[in-house]
Amino acid sequence: MSSAEGVKSVALVDRVKAILMKPKEEWPVIAAEKTDIATVFRSYVIPLAAIGPVANAIGGALIGTNQPILGAVRVPITNAIVGAIVSFGLSLLGTYVVARVIDYFAPRYGGTRDLTQAFKVSAYSSTAQWVAGIFALIPALSPLSILGIYGLYLLYLGLPAVMKVPAEKAMSYTVAVVVAVIVVFIVIGIVSGIVIGTAAYVTL
Repeated sequence: MSSAEGVKSVALVDRVKAILMKPKEEWPVIAAEKTDIATVFRSYVIPLAAIGPVANAIGGALIGTNQPILGAVRVPITNAIVGAIVSFGLSLLGTYVVARVIDYFAPRYGGTRDLTQAFKVSAYSSTAQWVAGIFALIPALSPLSILGIYGLYLLYLGLPAVMKVPAEKAMSYTVAVVVAVIVVFIVIGIVSGIVIGTAAYVTL
C-alpha cells in the first residue's frame, strides 16, 4: 500500500467513526467540505457499499445457514458472486437516486437545491447500513444488520445541516425522503431479485 493510499484509508476510518459516534459535530464539517460527487463516490461510497455484498457472498457460499434436517446449506459460489455484484451495483445506484430525491425535495422544505450536498447526505447517512453489512459474513448474525436503521437518525441530523433546511422542518423533510426512498428500494429489491433469480436458473 502506498503512503497516499494509507492516508486515504485512515481518513475513511476516521470519517466512519466520526459520523457514527458524533454525528452532530461531524455533519457541519461535511457540509463545509469542498468536494464533488465523484470524489465522495470513489473514496467513500465504493469501499463501504462493498462490505455487505462481499460479506454476504462469503458467508452464504463458505459458511451457509443451518436448516432443520438439511444442516448447513450453502449458496453456489457462482450465485454468490452474481448476487454480490448485483447488490453492489444497485447499492451504488441507490445512493445516487437517494441523492436525487433529497435534492428534489429540498426547496419544498425551505432548503437549497445542491446535488453535491445532497449526495453527501445520501452517502454519509448510509454509513451505518453499510458497516452493519459485515454481519452477513456469519449468516446467523444477519438479523443484526437491522442496526443499520441508525442511518435514519443520521439522515435526520444531516438534512438541516447540509441542505440548509430549517430545524423545524427537518422531521417532515426526513419523512418525505424516507417514504420516497422506500419506494425506490422496493423497486431495486425487485430488480435485484429478478436478476439474481435469473442467474441462479441459468447456472442450474
